[in-house]
Amino acid sequence: MSFISAENLIFSYDEAPDKVLRGVSLNIKKGEFIALLGHNGCGKSTMAKMFNAMLLPDEGTVFVDGISTADGEMTYEVRRNVGLVFQNPDNQLVASIIEEDVAFGPENLGLEPDEIRRRVDNSLKAVGMYEYRDHAPYKLSGGQKQRVAIAGILAMQPSCIVFDEPTAMLDPSGREEVLSTISELHKKGITIVLITHYMDEAVLADRVVVMDRGTILTEGTPREVFSEVSLLKKHSLSVPQACELAYKLSGAGVSFDKIPLDCDECVALLEEVLP
Repeated sequence: MSFISAENLIFSYDEAPDKVLRGVSLNIKKGEFIALLGHNGCGKSTMAKMFNAMLLPDEGTVFVDGISTADGEMTYEVRRNVGLVFQNPDNQLVASIIEEDVAFGPENLGLEPDEIRRRVDNSLKAVGMYEYRDHAPYKLSGGQKQRVAIAGILAMQPSCIVFDEPTAMLDPSGREEVLSTISELHKKGITIVLITHYMDEAVLADRVVVMDRGTILTEGTPREVFSEVSLLKKHSLSVPQACELAYKLSGAGVSFDKIPLDCDECVALLEEVLP
């Protein structure tokens, strides 16, 4: 059974009459790790906001754990189930002390102080930021800020977290920190939706969904999707560097049993096929 079920979504913004979503359907299972790819303007972020009722479709339906996002009386429950982490962590940090920021959500739930304390501590430990709990957010690096933003969502105990390009503003070190945190959360059973422009990040997912002009172009496992190099290139989309190299070598007559997804796989395959 799907945890998130989106059926035939159609949506356009008031200021832009052209449809952003054109009949999109997508089902996400509980505990699944989905990577959502595509150009700017293809509808990825709009889909993300549909998943926690920040936006409602003009046509079509979205159900989260069996609850319709169109049911206004259940909006709180939908958002408790699906947390959203944005590109810029500064837009989600609201307090001058880290532990106070993480406590903001649980406090609004009206929880008892002891439960709030437990959630704050557990969430900061989960993202490796517990030792910074009494620091000011402005003193942190970009990657650390993003991890604190994730902790703030975790403290609400959602079943699913949607990450809308969480590493876009980070340096390589910060990207690695955040991706490691996302992978650990997935291992603990949290459903992950990762919107990204970085193809090497999508390799971490169970399933990759590629959007183009408000529709789903293709979907499948990372290996299935990134094997469709010609299709992706036709739509001006890139692939991981290891896939790109294998694609060019295939064009030169080198045969591969499977397409490599990362550097280690690429090296191993090259050792097999090259003299």
